[in-house]
Amino acid sequence: MGKRAAAPTSRGRSQNRRRARGGRGRSRRSPIGRLVLPTLALVTLALGGGAALAHYNAGTGPADAAAAAPTDEPTTAIPTTPAPTKPAPTRSSVAPKPKASPKPEKPKVPASGAGTFAGATSSGDPVGTGGTLRRYRVQVEDGIDLSASEAAAEIERILAHPRGWAAHGRGRFQLVTENADFVIRIATPTTADRLCLAAGLNTRGELNCETTQGVVVNLKRWLLGSPTFTGTPAEYRHLIINHEVGHEIGIRMHMTCPGQGKLAPVMMQQIKGLKGCRSNAYPYDEDGSYIEGPVVP
Repeated sequence: MGKRAAAPTSRGRSQNRRRARGGRGRSRRSPIGRLVLPTLALVTLALGGGAALAHYNAGTGPADAAAAAPTDEPTTAIPTTPAPTKPAPTRSSVAPKPKASPKPEKPKVPASGAGTFAGATSSGDPVGTGGTLRRYRVQVEDGIDLSASEAAAEIERILAHPRGWAAHGRGRFQLVTENADFVIRIATPTTADRLCLAAGLNTRGELNCETTQGVVVNLKRWLLGSPTFTGTPAEYRHLIINHEVGHEIGIRMHMTCPGQGKLAPVMMQQIKGLKGCRSNAYPYDEDGSYIEGPVVP
């Protein structure tokens, strides 16, 4: 009989067992390995904590993530009370009173002038619907601040007015520079008094007149109007020309007020008082009616 094989020892069995398990047995670690692993764990923990902290600070921490997550529940805005603010300083609510516009200064009227006259150099076409043609010249006293040409143009417009004599067949008028039928002179008060007195009329430095040579207009009335006339000096010039030219076309007598509150006739001496009438600068009313009143004896 041959010899039997010796039984393996316990040591041999354990080594074989370890080999059979594919080396899964406990291996020996070096001292360096035992130091490196804990260090890596600490670094990982530190990095992870910092990232979490940064993630929280950026507003996406757990609470913020829950708030940002979509939900099916309706959201309700919570009203907030705004912080009180100081009212802006305001000025007084009472508006300041507007300053009154300064009244235009009245033009200065010289009391006297040179006594000689310069004529307008312009002429015009006849105006009027019928009647005798009357040609007229316009002259302004030398040395006063008034253009003869401008005065002539204004008188031409007055005679052509729709409520004037020419528009209602009482005469035709034409501005000329020569061969005139009558002359309209604008003179200082002293010169006007002298020209009117030559015709036997006392104008006292205030009034206009009509003479055999033509019409004399007091510069004071031309520039300032009349204290009894409700209207501007420009409107009062219509009354001056219409009244004096009324004498030129044959209305020799003056008229007076036809009744309380009615328009004064243009042939009334309105500067001496209205006697209850309303001042008026035109021979005709707006509807074409002739404005007249009782004749002054």
